[in-house]
Amino acid sequence: MPISPFAGKPAPKELLVDPSQLEHEYYERRPDLGNPNQLVSFGTSGHRGSPLEGTFTEAHILAITQAICDYRRSRGYNGPLYMGKDTHALSGPAQRTALEVLAANQVETIIQRDDGFTPTPVISRAILVYNRNRKEHLADGIVITPSHNPPADGGFKYNPPNGGPADTDVTRWVERRANELLRDGTSIKRVLFAAAIKADTTHQEDFVLPYVEDLRNVIALDAIRSAGLKLGVDPLGGAAEPYWEPINSVYHLDIAVANSTIDPTFSFMTVDHDGQIRMDPSSPYAMAGLVKLKDRYDVAFANDPDSDRHGIVTPSSGLMNPNHYLAVAIRYLLTHRPNWQAHVAVGKTLVSSSMIDRVVHKLGRSLCEVPVGFKWFVPGLFDGSLCFGGEESAGASFLRKDGTVWTTDKDGPIMDLLAAEITARTGKDPGALYQELTNQFGTPYYTRIDAPATPDQKARLQKLSPDAIANDTLAGEPITAKLTSAPGNGAPIGGLKVVTDSGWFAARPSGTENIYKIYAESFKDQSHLAAIVQEAQEIVTDALGSPASALQEQEVR
Repeated sequence: MPISPFAGKPAPKELLVDPSQLEHEYYERRPDLGNPNQLVSFGTSGHRGSPLEGTFTEAHILAITQAICDYRRSRGYNGPLYMGKDTHALSGPAQRTALEVLAANQVETIIQRDDGFTPTPVISRAILVYNRNRKEHLADGIVITPSHNPPADGGFKYNPPNGGPADTDVTRWVERRANELLRDGTSIKRVLFAAAIKADTTHQEDFVLPYVEDLRNVIALDAIRSAGLKLGVDPLGGAAEPYWEPINSVYHLDIAVANSTIDPTFSFMTVDHDGQIRMDPSSPYAMAGLVKLKDRYDVAFANDPDSDRHGIVTPSSGLMNPNHYLAVAIRYLLTHRPNWQAHVAVGKTLVSSSMIDRVVHKLGRSLCEVPVGFKWFVPGLFDGSLCFGGEESAGASFLRKDGTVWTTDKDGPIMDLLAAEITARTGKDPGALYQELTNQFGTPYYTRIDAPATPDQKARLQKLSPDAIANDTLAGEPITAKLTSAPGNGAPIGGLKVVTDSGWFAARPSGTENIYKIYAESFKDQSHLAAIVQEAQEIVTDALGSPASALQEQEVR
């Protein structure tokens, strides 16, 4: 895919959004109910869109919030609802709209005091702490965020009482009900915001200090302090920004906040690969500013606006590939958490690097490979049968030091602080430790490519059977597995994965765009990776009837 001439450079003025225009469109624009793209649609991370496209408006948020209220009643959830928001321009208006509906429905709602921001993992933790040892009066939550998406976007997601991203049975219910309400409109309860913010059911509390104080139970913060590490963080203008100084204060750490600006235009960002402003901590273009500072710190890190993703920068390697850091983090945790039970498994998505497989198997531990989406890790993290869950898109969480649940949603800050703990305890930064892994297991070559696909082609790919693949070899090696269900939980992967001893590819349709994605990895060399990709193209082409020449390379790792 062509790289924008603006990639890695400060965002030019013409790319900046006008927050007042966005807010005007949010309140005034009405979705076209005859256009399926403008209806409520819950993907893997809730409903996302932009008022500029009629896909994220007040009408959507009114309908979704009422649907959540109806769902809570149907399930008997009558505990508090914890609601957080990130720093996108539309998150504040959407929270106000949601609060008007929640108050009208007599839902006890807890928000950050002083109109503050709240990261996704903080809401997950708050739900779990409240629900601990409870059988009734259970809490749940809403997080208003489009994650790392551009500044013009808004997002709205629901976390049920298990604290994690809602599973498809929940999101289908809420989506269906919300679209009924969007068409009807008369069944939505609502009060004015002035009444909602003062309602007996609305509580403004501090989420910051309880989360910060509890970090000692998941990260060895004393070790970081004792090592005297000089650390740096760029919150990328996100919801974690108010958390770093309290972390410094409580644990006497030396974490310099490289950028404390909160600006809904995100004008301080460097532009991503495609010319968009995108707060993606795994992108070397979006992270160009912090990467330039890598030699000032023993370790530096960043998070996206809702802080469920992480980016790790080390003197030895610069910005770490997410797959690389996951492998290092897993090896470290499995050898430095003595109170974790030996039988608990490590969770990874099926498109994450096989370096993780090799690390886990070498340590004699179990691997649980699941489809794409963090929701698949929620049950295991919740009951402690998974000690770690991570995905190649730089999202992960893990158990407390005592082996009990911390969060069931992705937690960027603990992944940041874990990088510091690793450096403090081993005397080597995570980049150097990854080089040790390649010396032991070999160097993986990884890529992801995209290709156009019609809705019909995507549907065919999603329903492929292993029997549809006639090939016995891939890039000169015998095929050892043809998977359409994830080995870890038997859930459909919505596509196909083909595995050999030293390589693999996975093909799956996008949930939001008319494209499909091929992920591939080789433990031999780039030419072997190219052969895997070429044969993967041919296999998918045969299945879909789409031209292989349409494939475009997105990234090589």
